Amino acid sequence: MKQGGPRTWIAFKVHGMDCAEEVATLRGTVGRLPGVHELHFDLLHGKIIVEADPETVRTPEILKAVERAGLKAQPWDKAFSGADDAPPEGFWQRRGRLVTCLASGVFLTAGFVSHAIAEGSLFAALSFSERGREAVFPVASVLLYGASVLLGAWYVAPKAFHAARRLSPDMNLLMLLAVAGAVALGEWFEAAMVTFLFALALLLESWSVAHARRAITALMDLSPKMASQVLPESGRVEERPVGEIPEGATVLVRPGEKIPLDGEITKGFTTVNQAAITGESIPVAKAVGDEIFAGTLNGDGAFEFVVTRQAEDTTMARIIHLVEEAQSRRAPSEQWVDRFARVYTPCMLILALLIALAPPLLFGGPWDRWFYQALVILVIACPCALVISTPVSVVGGLAAAARNGVLIKGGAYLEAPARLRAVAIDKTGTLTHGRPEVQSIVAFQGCAPKVILSIAASLESLSGHPLSGAVMRRAASDGVPFASAEDFQSIQGKGAEGRIDGRLYWIGSHRLMHEKGQETLEIHDKAEELEDAGHSVVIVGDQNHVCGLISIADSVRPHAAQAIAALKSAGVRHVELLTGDNEGTARAVAAATGVDAYKAELLPADKALAVESLVKTFGHVAMVGDGVNDAPAMAAARLGIAMGVAGTDVAIETADVALMSDDLSKIPWLVRHSRRTLRIIRQNIAFALLVKAAFMGLALAGLATLWMAITADMGAALLVIFNSLRLLDAKSEEAPKTDVFHLSVPSA
Repeated sequence: MKQGGPRTWIAFKVHGMDCAEEVATLRGTVGRLPGVHELHFDLLHGKIIVEADPETVRTPEILKAVERAGLKAQPWDKAFSGADDAPPEGFWQRRGRLVTCLASGVFLTAGFVSHAIAEGSLFAALSFSERGREAVFPVASVLLYGASVLLGAWYVAPKAFHAARRLSPDMNLLMLLAVAGAVALGEWFEAAMVTFLFALALLLESWSVAHARRAITALMDLSPKMASQVLPESGRVEERPVGEIPEGATVLVRPGEKIPLDGEITKGFTTVNQAAITGESIPVAKAVGDEIFAGTLNGDGAFEFVVTRQAEDTTMARIIHLVEEAQSRRAPSEQWVDRFARVYTPCMLILALLIALAPPLLFGGPWDRWFYQALVILVIACPCALVISTPVSVVGGLAAAARNGVLIKGGAYLEAPARLRAVAIDKTGTLTHGRPEVQSIVAFQGCAPKVILSIAASLESLSGHPLSGAVMRRAASDGVPFASAEDFQSIQGKGAEGRIDGRLYWIGSHRLMHEKGQETLEIHDKAEELEDAGHSVVIVGDQNHVCGLISIADSVRPHAAQAIAALKSAGVRHVELLTGDNEGTARAVAAATGVDAYKAELLPADKALAVESLVKTFGHVAMVGDGVNDAPAMAAARLGIAMGVAGTDVAIETADVALMSDDLSKIPWLVRHSRRTLRIIRQNIAFALLVKAAFMGLALAGLATLWMAITADMGAALLVIFNSLRLLDAKSEEAPKTDVFHLSVPSA
């Protein structure tokens, strides 16, 4: 394809584009037009997007190039819009393949019945061709068989004709040559049987793509079409299409309704089932200030939210676009099959020609017998099952992953996790929550922990210290009451003090405690113990003594150790922690999670160098992070995985794989899912080749007939399709509901 110059994008709906064979044909016609830079295919919606020079390539030229491929197309109204904007299809476009296939089967049956009546028995009709050339088909049977051939080849013949014109043999041309040869030999029953079974195979292949299409486009039905907008002037609620709701508008969501747009809650409290976005099965509590996503299900609370993204930019819309776009990024296995088929098909055509000519010319064999065996070879050689072995598996794997909250940007990235030998993983926000929290309260002088927390909250409520938020959140979660301190005074770099119920209290660092002369050996030892473990220690005291210590630290995510262990059990040989935090913190997290090694105090560039070192040692390496700060390291890895990125534009764009939730168990699930997908692809390829090899042997031995060959080929295609569609049922394991341990570490 050509490069350079300004570009425009033109989208078309291609009717009947259901398999990779048609994609390859379109690449050979549309892709070779002068001025065309690139083609993007969406098999699920029958869409082709042509990236071309606007001054060189026009719509009529593209439509003619599609016709040369034996297909029909019409312009798509909006190039990168969803399937709802697709040009409407008529009855024949939607049901034509089904109608012609059924009609071909009806005429085939009628022809066989009429033939059996004329011969006197079904067995006589089946063994009719064994009589030789003196046997003549009844005229009625010939007409019925001919109608069956015509209808069965209705969608095949144009494609075969265009393949012949391009001197690019494909499975359609192979099949049509076999049928034409059978007719020339007077084998009307077998000609009709071959065309009907081939039409049935193509119909079932089309059905399999439609099944995968429904699995992905079901995402589109998750978002409601209407939203209840709260009008700013009157406060009245008005139902409006989501596409008309502007950013910044206020929307009301009632209990049990689906959330129509992305936004931030401004009024109310509820729980939201976010399974459609993140794959989490447990509803998440949402309050004022929390982010919500279109397509998720509201629980039993009513709330209002302000719209932060319009309908075309919501997280759900981006997920749908990402999954659709992924279809154009072909997997290595798919590329191998395409290259193999391009060589395989003409080779089989030459082999069939040799079988038809060599024995009669060189050894005096009967022409009709060897011509017939050549036709059987042509049917067996049809690469249908081989060609569809990979794309159906890839579509199924991508759809299943999306339903489980794992967005994979194409077939290449779907196969990559299966080959991983090492994983580098970020600490803050990945293995840990990324937010400091109160871990423990140590009381002295008989003070109750809740009293210490209340004093701390009273003072911290007026402070701007980075750790004050952790104290306030703990007081709120424990239901500890507090009032703002009077005569509050900040002590720069050390802490603060103020009066509570007329009594002076202070809060601050180890240094402030030392200056106030209230440090004892017991308190000193406890504070140092916590600090050595990487905790930040906040000390609370009054005029006379220290009341207690509050330790604050980031905490390791629940089940982080189980996720690392699951990665290793899945075959990953090495897991390494990379962090910009200090040595003590890194060591604590490494010990808690069970990683094999760690590197601390790394800048982003240092992380990238560490990943490059792992790539040299292990080859296939993934980097797991937040998708923004870890972008250089992700670029250095073979696979970049961003976790917890729901609603985060940059993270979704940065990573090759985006985990929509903070569930670490998705990573080992992804490795197993990728290996299962690759295993199914290999099963499909091996089975398709094995069936062909076996029947070629039977054909050369004179034991295979045309209808047996097409039945075997159709059976192989069906088994390949059904084997691939098993991937649609893949489900991720839920994390255990009880924590084995909960270890805290300081935040970076």
